[in-house]
Amino acid sequence: MKRFENSTFKGERAKFASVDSSFYRCTFLDGESPLKESSNLDISECSFEWKYPLWYCSNVKVRNTKFLYTARSGVWYTKHIEIIDSVIDAPKTFRRAEDISLVNCSINNAQETFWNCKNIKLTKVETKGDYFGFNSQNIEIDSFNLDGNYCFDGGKNIVIRNSVLKSKDSFWNSENVTVINSVIEGEYLAWNSKNLTFINCKIISHQGLCYIDGLKIINCELVDTDLAFEYCKNIDAEIINVVDSIKNPTSGKIRVKGVKELIMEEEFINLKDTEIVIGYEK
Repeated sequence: MKRFENSTFKGERAKFASVDSSFYRCTFLDGESPLKESSNLDISECSFEWKYPLWYCSNVKVRNTKFLYTARSGVWYTKHIEIIDSVIDAPKTFRRAEDISLVNCSINNAQETFWNCKNIKLTKVETKGDYFGFNSQNIEIDSFNLDGNYCFDGGKNIVIRNSVLKSKDSFWNSENVTVINSVIEGEYLAWNSKNLTFINCKIISHQGLCYIDGLKIINCELVDTDLAFEYCKNIDAEIINVVDSIKNPTSGKIRVKGVKELIMEEEFINLKDTEIVIGYEK
């Protein structure tokens, strides 16, 4: 493997189409696409300071590296990339990329990050920014903190564990999502989605969990949550606290400790299609 150490690169396509190369303590200054079309890269303790650093690449390992804000749109059309102990300050990173693993990373400006990607694994990742994970699929997440609205819109086949999501309109138009041992806070949660499961979660959402087909809730709290379940069908829910209000679920069974306001309007729904059991105790 060819090794570059303590080197500085600048100019467009500075190391274009590098193969079997190691970069250690290198700096990539201004100049677009410095490593475009490269493969089998080992990148450690480096800094990327300009746009499009890793486009159309394959088999890339990155450690202890920083992507500055100006390294925007950094990883597009790339396959098989692992990033560990690194900081990404650039927006729009990861677009139409596949087989991506991040461990112990911070994405401090995650606006429009992870769009149309496949096969993603995130472990111990801190993220801040809107429109995270749009139309991406096959995602496994553990110990993830997100602060940003509209996350995972259109996402498919997602499993999230031990995480905190502060996000308005999260999981809209999504399909096959499971969230376990997590906190989800944000209004209008998961509208227009299909096959969602929440297990041992705390959910805080104004008018959340509406217009869903196939909603399963197991041993969850719905705190400060009102007007929940409107036009939801195929619900199977067990809620361990008193909910502020439930409105017009379409079908299924809801077991709940209590409801401050139950709104069931027969002019809009068939009351016989939903069973609501109040006084539920785990």
